[in-house]
Amino acid sequence: MTMNKNVTPDYFSLNSLGEMWDLLPSYCGDIIALSDPHSEPEVRLTYEDVAKTIKQFASALQSLEIKSGEKIALFADNSPRWLIADQGIIINGCADAVRSPLADREELLYILEHSDSSVLVIQDVASLEKLRPELDDFSLKFVVLLSDEEVNRDYPHTIYNFSQFLQLGAQRPFIFVPVEKDALATLIYTSGTTGKPKGVMLSHRNLLHQVCHLDVILQPKKGDRILSILPSWHSYERAAEYFLLSRGTTLIYTNIRYFKQDLKKIKPHHMIGVPRLWESIYEGVQKQFRDGSKTQQKLVNFFLATSEKYIKAKRMKNGLDLEHLSPSGGEKLTAKITSTLLFPLHKLGDKLVYTKVREGVGGCIQTWVSGGGSLAKHIDNFFQIVGIPLIVGYGLTETSPVTNARRISRNIVGASGQPIPETEIKIVNPETRETLPQGEKGLVFIRGTQVMQGYYKNPEATAKAIDEEGWFDSGDLGWVTPDNDLVITGRAKDTIVLSNGENIEPQPLEDACVRSPYIDQIMVVGQDQKYLGALIVPNLEALQKWGEEQNRILNLPSVGANRAEIEKSDLYSSGVLSLYKQELAREVKNRPGYRIDDRISVFELILEPFSIDNGMMTQTLKIKRPVITNHYQDMINSMFTK
Repeated sequence: MTMNKNVTPDYFSLNSLGEMWDLLPSYCGDIIALSDPHSEPEVRLTYEDVAKTIKQFASALQSLEIKSGEKIALFADNSPRWLIADQGIIINGCADAVRSPLADREELLYILEHSDSSVLVIQDVASLEKLRPELDDFSLKFVVLLSDEEVNRDYPHTIYNFSQFLQLGAQRPFIFVPVEKDALATLIYTSGTTGKPKGVMLSHRNLLHQVCHLDVILQPKKGDRILSILPSWHSYERAAEYFLLSRGTTLIYTNIRYFKQDLKKIKPHHMIGVPRLWESIYEGVQKQFRDGSKTQQKLVNFFLATSEKYIKAKRMKNGLDLEHLSPSGGEKLTAKITSTLLFPLHKLGDKLVYTKVREGVGGCIQTWVSGGGSLAKHIDNFFQIVGIPLIVGYGLTETSPVTNARRISRNIVGASGQPIPETEIKIVNPETRETLPQGEKGLVFIRGTQVMQGYYKNPEATAKAIDEEGWFDSGDLGWVTPDNDLVITGRAKDTIVLSNGENIEPQPLEDACVRSPYIDQIMVVGQDQKYLGALIVPNLEALQKWGEEQNRILNLPSVGANRAEIEKSDLYSSGVLSLYKQELAREVKNRPGYRIDDRISVFELILEPFSIDNGMMTQTLKIKRPVITNHYQDMINSMFTK
């Protein structure tokens, strides 16, 4: 199929996601689509290469008589081969059940069984061995490795490595498989922190909605460089990759180990990330500021404070301040005068300080998109100050996932943006489910083309999540502005109810507290208590620096110290405890809408960070509250009985 290389293909006319690989070779065939600079050897595949290999993968499935409609488990992490397997499965009319091979083996075995998968595609032999011996009892037609390892032992299933499988496909032409738009494309299993994971059923229509409409958020050009670090199987990264590939960009895979050096080397134009990612970049910049001389630190702090006043005045002038969305004529005039007066100092700060920050992340950033969790206001403000276009989106796995997003032209800090096309938002009373007036806080309900078909083999959960009119209950709390910007205030199931009956949303408090340089991570607790408490992971480096400023060398414990050693160290000295009390009090009180019940009265300091490895964070780096609460239950209990 020939087409105009200067015009983006018409994806609205497609029936299935895989059909875009019939269009892309003509649109951008010689552009690099997928790059993995850290694989051995390095991988660089053009759109022509990728389209050809996807069809080879699908042909191999056809040669082994895998029919349209079958389910195939895909347990692998980010790589070009993941994308090839995913799209090869989908263009054959099958649906993949996806998960990371690093997930708990019991969860992987459950997904494999529950999804009714007839084939297993898995990352490597080690991941395969992880599922044995239970895997031996599954009636799989065959197994495909995404590695080129040779299997030298007997298995009950036929096993192909990646090269062998593609060779099967190369021996016969791909036969086009017609797919209905509402056919199942994938099963994405939600985290099972409160029970068995549920299989979210996403159709081709759901996924194509994102391909067609995410251009209201960012407008990439052919050949733009995209640095990819989130799990490809996760709905957020996955929808972004499909959209970005549909526009002819170059997707470059990185990981935590190489991320910061890749930012400088690859100089990406766009990035999709989660709040923890932006926090790590922010903290790296702050560390550089702290390592400067006292004169340099004073200069940097002066410019940052001045620029913050400048951008706040600019927002007020343009009606983009969440606390003052409808400023009076006088307020606008004052803001205009203030921004005009501060602009020269802001530009000087840009020349002396902010330019270096942008150069540190490659110097080519056009858009960063944050999703998958709440972005702390100070992080949001910082990147606006230094001139990095960071926008925030909102959605869930069940909504494919994006429903709302800010635009560069309407980048309101604290909001998650207006709905994208074909999306409706309403706010309802959590008890009565009656629609609430604009501006009132309640449960966020969503209706749109991207809302899932339901939970696989779970009609009860589906009926509970989606009502008869097609409204999906997000489980999130929020409100909408007069111009329909969605503001998320918390998660209904995370709400802390104090013994006096006051409801507290922990996320906004946590976002405020991590503004302190001495707090790396925090989780607010206090269900059924008289007041709030917190578990705090301190920033030991910043704390040691504070000690030096106080002319004392702190005896701080190592990360592996036991509880007795931690409590005997200077971490629990009166000076350090007083510092944390002051930091918590200041940051909580400075938060808009402060109430006396928001005060964090007690806390404990812990050294083990919340992470994916210890099971305390999700793959998109959100804290798992039930897991953390269970792990530290005794500490939390004693916190409130001291």
